[in-house]
This record gives sequence, C-alpha cells and structure tokens, in this order.
Amino acid sequence: MDNTITENNILEQENKLYSAMKEGNVPLLDELLHNDLLFILPSGEVITKEIDLDTYRDGTLKVDELLPKIESLNIIDDMAVITLTMKLKGKFNTVPFEADYRYIRFWKKFDKGIKVVGGSGIAI
Repeated sequence: MDNTITENNILEQENKLYSAMKEGNVPLLDELLHNDLLFILPSGEVITKEIDLDTYRDGTLKVDELLPKIESLNIIDDMAVITLTMKLKGKFNTVPFEADYRYIRFWKKFDKGIKVVGGSGIAI
C-alpha cells in the first residue's frame, strides 16, 4: 500500500467534510470519519464518531453557514495535521448560534481512504 498523502488529498477531504457538515450528509460523514475517532468539543466533552453522526441524524445540529480558513497543514508520513479557523452559523437544539472556532484535525491514510482519526475545536 502506498501511504503517501499530499496537501491536495487533504484539502479535497476537508472540502468533502465541509459539504457533508453543511448538508447534514450522514453517509458521507460516516465515510470520512474513522470508526475510532475521538474529538474534543469546545465544551471540553470528548465525543466518538457515533455521537457526532447522531447530532446530524437526529437534527440536533444544523449548519447554515460554514466559512473555513486553513492556517497550517503538515504532512507526517501517512498522516496530516491541519489547523483552521471557521465561522459557523446554524442551530443547535433549535437554538440559533453564530461563532468563530479554531480546529485541529488529524487525517490518516488507510487502505480504504483518508479518514479523520481525531481533532479538537475551541471557540475564539
């Protein structure tokens, strides 16, 4: 298996992720997130892939606007670390929100594609 990943590979995956989040596309999110994903929310709560998918499945999170700005992207062997800021606007539990966040995300290449294995987000 060729474990080489490129900046373009990661940017393509990021764009797919943004689209999936905005559209609430659970099948695409399922494809992009590794089964063992761990993610730290701005509240400090640690969530799994299933918890994340459930917020889209049940309509808890609806994203109306998503404006990402990549800050850095490092390729480390078969893995990538990306940091970005993002303006998010939408509804959480039907309550409107609009905020700026900083994220770090870890992408890893597997036989079946490049997937998010971990990350974290904070309000800025």
